Amino acid sequence: MTPPIDIAGTSTFSKPLQLPLSQEELDRINNYLRPLVPEESLRWAVDHIPGLFQTTAFGLTGLVAIDMLSKITTSPPPLIFIDTLYHFPETYELVKDVKKKYGVPVTVYKPQGCNTVQDFERKHGEKLWETDEDAYDFSVKVEPARRAYEELGVKAVITGRRASQGADRANLQPLEIDSTGLLKLNPLFAWNYHLVEWYIKENGVPRNKLLDQGYRSVGDWHSTVKSGEGDAGERAGRWAGKVEKTECGLHVDYFKIKAAAEKKEREDVQHIQTAP
Repeated sequence: MTPPIDIAGTSTFSKPLQLPLSQEELDRINNYLRPLVPEESLRWAVDHIPGLFQTTAFGLTGLVAIDMLSKITTSPPPLIFIDTLYHFPETYELVKDVKKKYGVPVTVYKPQGCNTVQDFERKHGEKLWETDEDAYDFSVKVEPARRAYEELGVKAVITGRRASQGADRANLQPLEIDSTGLLKLNPLFAWNYHLVEWYIKENGVPRNKLLDQGYRSVGDWHSTVKSGEGDAGERAGRWAGKVEKTECGLHVDYFKIKAAAEKKEREDVQHIQTAP
């Protein structure tokens, strides 16, 4: 059956979209979004996607989307910031700059039951990112994000992922559905790093000051280093020394990383119970 066509000659979609989406409808939406510029994709999403939020660590691409949305609508999707407790001071400063410039609400979620690094390390031990990477990612990012989605009624999120970042993102589509049914809109999926940098400079968008100090991509302070000479990767310096790691946990299979974290927790409990 041919999808309905409006008078402008573009495919029409229900407002709001009826969820969950079938694979056929998802394919139809991606065929429509793929040739659009990011602003057009964002405008379409604001008009069509229910329960739309933006999850952001305030990386360059996320900042571009924030700026674009500020010019598209007076009521942009609220921002969700996952505070791992291990961000650089410059990242927390950037959050304040963004709130001041754009006046958009920022809801902060932290690891469950933890307000400080000391709280987290009393609960999980020191340097969990070294002893169990999956458990760390789940505790500081995945669990807080899922809690945010459930409490805020999130059905879809805007991400800063781009295909040019490579690895698992190389075949990125404009709109995807993860293993939990969450919609993920990737409005700048087709942009490269140079386009992102150009937009930031042309539009006076706030950016992390660490990017002027030799960092190319900024995450937690304990696993982010300055990119080396000749290291041109877009996420150079992230997860230093861990060649196989390319994602933080938010964009991997939720059920897989949850199972790994729960296994670690059971092993820890068993170790405590059997300790002399």
